[in-house]
Amino acid sequence: MRPVGSPEELERRRQRAVDLLRAGHTPKEVALMVGVDRRSVRRWRAAYRTHRRSGIAARPTPGRPAKLDEAAQAELRRALLQGARAAGFASELWTCPRVAEWIEQRFGVSYHADHVGRLLHSLGFSPQKPQRRAIERDEQAIEHWVQHTWARVKKKPTA
Repeated sequence: MRPVGSPEELERRRQRAVDLLRAGHTPKEVALMVGVDRRSVRRWRAAYRTHRRSGIAARPTPGRPAKLDEAAQAELRRALLQGARAAGFASELWTCPRVAEWIEQRFGVSYHADHVGRLLHSLGFSPQKPQRRAIERDEQAIEHWVQHTWARVKKKPTA
């Protein structure tokens, strides 16, 4: 699993670990100070001994490049926060197919609706379902029932 942080942050962490090792700390101590497993510290030390600075340097993130650049992702985030109605939809509910449609219209980039969830998660959004409630729902009547009627009719715990 890839560690959390930008490549530059991870490189700084590896460099700090190497500096601590060169200062005389043990891999176990360095691991506790940096917040990683001691095997990682040993791997970094070996890479540094073999390749010096380039052995612990930041590398590009593996995998396919993102379809949307950072500016497009920032614009998508703003649009999501403004709401689906502001984007021209009939209701305020953002669904993955709606987000995919909006991305296609705005940027000309095609996303399958099943994969939009990953994109939204990477932007810090989580899936949420709106609660369905009747229009005629009377909150005060419900509260009164819970406090008075429910308290009277519920089964009492046995002693």
